[in-house]
Amino acid sequence: MIFILNKTSTIANSFLAELRDVNIQQDRQRFRYNQERLGEILAYEISKTFKYTAKEVQTPLGIANVNLPDNQPVLGTILRAGLPFHQGFMRFFDKSPSLFATAYRKIRKNGAFIINVDHISSPDLDGKTLILCDTMLATGQSIVQVCKELMAQYAIKELHIAAIIASAEGIEHVKANLPKAKIWVCAIDEEMTSKSFIVPGLGDAGDLAFGEKM
Repeated sequence: MIFILNKTSTIANSFLAELRDVNIQQDRQRFRYNQERLGEILAYEISKTFKYTAKEVQTPLGIANVNLPDNQPVLGTILRAGLPFHQGFMRFFDKSPSLFATAYRKIRKNGAFIINVDHISSPDLDGKTLILCDTMLATGQSIVQVCKELMAQYAIKELHIAAIIASAEGIEHVKANLPKAKIWVCAIDEEMTSKSFIVPGLGDAGDLAFGEKM
C-alpha cells in the first residue's frame, strides 16, 4: 500500500512547494517548520488506519462518547535530517515513545557506497506499530537496513514508512525488501543523480535544516 499526498490538491502542496523552493530554503526555520507540518498531515492520514474503541469522557455537563485509538505507535527517525519531520508526528502522537537511528553512506573508492548503521536507540517493539520516517527516501537502503535490524530483534506488528520526497527507485527497493510495509510519501520524483540524490528533490535536507556539515 502506497499513499501519495500530492496526488490530491490540498494546502499541503503549498508546504511541499516551499520546501523545494531554492529561495525560501534560505530560511532554515521555515524549512524545518514545513517539514513539521507535513509530518502532522501524514500522522493524521496514518491514524485513519488504526483501530479505535468507543470510550466515555466526562464533560462538565455530561458524558461524551469518543472513539479513541487502542494503542499508540512507536515513532522512529533516522538522524539528522528526519528530526523536524519526526517532530510533526510527535505533535499528533504525543503519547508515543520514540526510536532514533544513525545511518550514513560510506563511500568506496569506486564511488559506490554502502549504508553503515552506527546506532539504534529503541523502546521495546514487540507487538507494536512502528512509524519510521525520514525526510528523503532516495535509494531506500538506509530505511531498509534499519528496518531489517529492528525486525531481527523484535516482532513488529505493523510497519509504516514515511517520507516527504521519495525516488521511484527507492520506493521499489522498499517494496521489494519490506513487502508488508505501508508507505506514506508527500511526493515521488522519477530521477536520481549518479550520486543518488533525488531530482528535482530539494537538495540536502539535513544541511538545509541544520547547516552544512563538515
